[in-house]
Amino acid sequence: MKKVLLLFYVAFLGLVSCSDDTDPVVIDPTVPSGPLSIQRMGSFVDQNGAGSTGSANLGVDSKGKEFLSFSSSFNTALATGTVTVFLSTSATFTPDPANGNPNLLALGPVRKAGENFFTIPTGTSTSKYTHVILWCGSVGIPFGNARLQ
Repeated sequence: MKKVLLLFYVAFLGLVSCSDDTDPVVIDPTVPSGPLSIQRMGSFVDQNGAGSTGSANLGVDSKGKEFLSFSSSFNTALATGTVTVFLSTSATFTPDPANGNPNLLALGPVRKAGENFFTIPTGTSTSKYTHVILWCGSVGIPFGNARLQ
């Protein structure tokens, strides 16, 4: 009889302890927490017939983390799969593979049309960057740029 009561007690605790579980909260560090407070923005100028459209926004989320975001109307030629986003001090992409270029900050590849977010690395000052560049690495040409104002 003690074993039955013990088994009943353990089963009861298992049911009670799981009944208050809520859905897990997924924290994605690649998207802003809350709406962005936009600091600067610009519209994409198409280059090399890539069809780049939409706008880029540089802003801070509710936790003080800085992001670059693309509007829902953003689009460019994504067939190559190698379009990378850079912050730059000019509209011209000037790589320096041997030494790195302090005037470029790589943020990552574009994965889709529409809204995109790129996390600005912690401790990076974006004040000197005046442009967003879409660079197609597979053919080595710019697909567009946006002047941040």
